[in-house]
Amino acid sequence: MRKLYLFTLIIVISFNGLAQYATEIVVDKSGQGDFTSIQEAIYSTKAFPEQDITIYIKNGVYREKVTIFSWNNKLTLKGESTDSTKIVWGDHFASINLGRNSTFHTFTLKVEANDVRLQNLTIINSSGPIGQAIALYLEGDRIQLINCSIQGHQDTVYTSGEGFRQYFKDCYISGTTDFIFGGATVIFENCTIVSRSNSYITAASTPKSSQFGMVFLKCRITKMDESVNKVYLGRPWRSYAKTAFIECYMENHILPVGWHNWGSTEKETTVSYAEYASKGPGAHMNERARWATILNPTTAANYQLEVIFNGWIP
Repeated sequence: MRKLYLFTLIIVISFNGLAQYATEIVVDKSGQGDFTSIQEAIYSTKAFPEQDITIYIKNGVYREKVTIFSWNNKLTLKGESTDSTKIVWGDHFASINLGRNSTFHTFTLKVEANDVRLQNLTIINSSGPIGQAIALYLEGDRIQLINCSIQGHQDTVYTSGEGFRQYFKDCYISGTTDFIFGGATVIFENCTIVSRSNSYITAASTPKSSQFGMVFLKCRITKMDESVNKVYLGRPWRSYAKTAFIECYMENHILPVGWHNWGSTEKETTVSYAEYASKGPGAHMNERARWATILNPTTAANYQLEVIFNGWIP
């Protein structure tokens, strides 16, 4: 009987040992951590973990294409400092050469999982002004980006997933054409949005079924330099695009008309473009496109986190 008890105890201990997994991992290019590569650290994590996992990334320039797979949920990537923890890659539409949808393969960092948090990171597509080139591709629900810098040119940030909720707070995003695009429900709170050239900031493809698309709350809408002087707030990538700017400061590069119909007067009847309490020299709310909406205090009150995110509070 004693032998049977000891055998059972060994099996239980062995099983419990196998069930354990690291919940804190350090990536350090100098070799002082658990890994020198962010992607290798992600490969090492448990699939569908019960506990949150945090990968701490030490300062350095990590030249790699990174994917957080769908089974890597409950994962945080936390940089040591935003300015000095950088993920850099340089794919673009022509270099990928995979046909008409090559854009979606150009990302520097892609998130496919739910419940992911990115913090204190700079994410760069370094290909330059050479066409579509995504820096950050989000394809999961309940994703948070806190104090991150996302830099590129055309198509910098792609936010996708019908009904998926994604939250940017205190972030810096730069680009040229349609540099924030996609169909997810996304809030940008207290972010700095920087146009590098005369073009369009947003290109939403919000599904008809979604009440909200892209919402900018108390953001600063600015420009790279004085050569940038004719920028639209957005144009509709798809017919039911929804975009709103709430209490944002806008510099003088924003055109008085504000919005572009992408060459389709039909879309003017289906899109939802809204604005409330804009400030600054670009806040020409009384001159906006006639098919856009200027909200009043009552309708603007719906644009708050718990309403937009249907109960999820980041």
